[in-house]
Amino acid sequence: MNEQAQHGFRPSPIEGIIAVISGGLALTVLFLLPLLEEADTGIPGGTFPAGGENFWVVAVVLVCQSAALLWAKSAPRTVLTLVVLLPVVLAVFVPGPAFSLSTIAIFCAVFLSAGRLPLPRVAPLLVLAVLIIAGAQAFNDFRTGLPATAAVTSAVGQALVVVGAPLLFALVLSARREARLSRTHEIQALAREQQARIEAAVSKERTAMSRELHDIAAHHMSGIALMTAAIQQQIDTDPEEAKRSAQQVRSQSTAVLEDLRRIVGLLREHPEGTRSVETIAGIPGLVEERRRTGMDVDLLQSAARPDRELAAGIGPLAQLVVYRMVQESLSNAAAHSPGARCVVDVDDSDPSQLIAVVHHGHAAAGQVGEGAAAGAGVGGGFGLLGLRERAELIGAALDHGPNAEGGWSVRLVVPREVARHPIDADETPQEMP
Repeated sequence: MNEQAQHGFRPSPIEGIIAVISGGLALTVLFLLPLLEEADTGIPGGTFPAGGENFWVVAVVLVCQSAALLWAKSAPRTVLTLVVLLPVVLAVFVPGPAFSLSTIAIFCAVFLSAGRLPLPRVAPLLVLAVLIIAGAQAFNDFRTGLPATAAVTSAVGQALVVVGAPLLFALVLSARREARLSRTHEIQALAREQQARIEAAVSKERTAMSRELHDIAAHHMSGIALMTAAIQQQIDTDPEEAKRSAQQVRSQSTAVLEDLRRIVGLLREHPEGTRSVETIAGIPGLVEERRRTGMDVDLLQSAARPDRELAAGIGPLAQLVVYRMVQESLSNAAAHSPGARCVVDVDDSDPSQLIAVVHHGHAAAGQVGEGAAAGAGVGGGFGLLGLRERAELIGAALDHGPNAEGGWSVRLVVPREVARHPIDADETPQEMP
């Protein structure tokens, strides 16, 4: 496929501007040439009078050269060849000072061709152009009376300048263009990488939000479900107790709304009235809240010393994971083993780790759990799956499964920052009322 078929004859604005400038400059000098010669030689009209036959031959050649530049984008090699060969007509048929005007279009053709094509593709043609220009220039100068040696020397120098200067200029511009293009690609790649990181962060935050919403909803809604079931039985036999249970349902519903507002507040730029993150110190309150819903639950805590702060050396994120594990386990027990006795055991006596265990027995007689198997979590294990991912995030170990009482146990082992919070090995177990 030749250049014309490949690119089509579609002159671009840049080629059009260069062609007009080249032709206009060459023709302007051509029309001034007789006046310059007349001033130099004193001969009216000089040796190259305007309007003569030779004058119009040169003008036609210059116009053809400039017109050919219009297609330098579509067929750069063809245009360069044509622009270089046309001055040979002047050297053969109209030798004289006007020959040098043809180098203006050659200069432009070399620049456009070298800027459009890779150097290896255009280099052979440029070498051939140097030879043709040097030969034609030497022949022209020799016919005008210049000695052969001087004609050849001058022609070779002129050919090298006419081809070398625009070639160097084009290579510099091409290198800068490639550098800009490379930089653009690099910026685009960085932008794509940044976008991928943002999408990954958004996905991670969505997962964290879904876990948080699940923990909140499962915790409160399981309590509401238990209390509404109790209200159904109490409304005829003990209306006063049913009223108190209804108040508990209202309290649980209000707590759900408050927690949901807190989650929404975290998404705002300036959250109002946000609560602090839950910690291990909040577990007694969590257990007491469950007791108010009618759940049979005990809390055991073991510490190295009575005067030592609970969960020393356990970071805030790890404490939140422990809190969520207890919350999720109690919610599962209420949903899947209603009426079963639950025990929350927080062992803080080990110098290297904290162990939190929640276990419950079989559902009370006449009570049937809902949903998946006991302890599997709401939604077929989504709760425990989220807890396991959180445990891995802080380097903790989570185990769960059936226990000897026919119920379910969940055990979380959280490593402690021993270097900053050394503790004694003495153990002081106590049961919280």
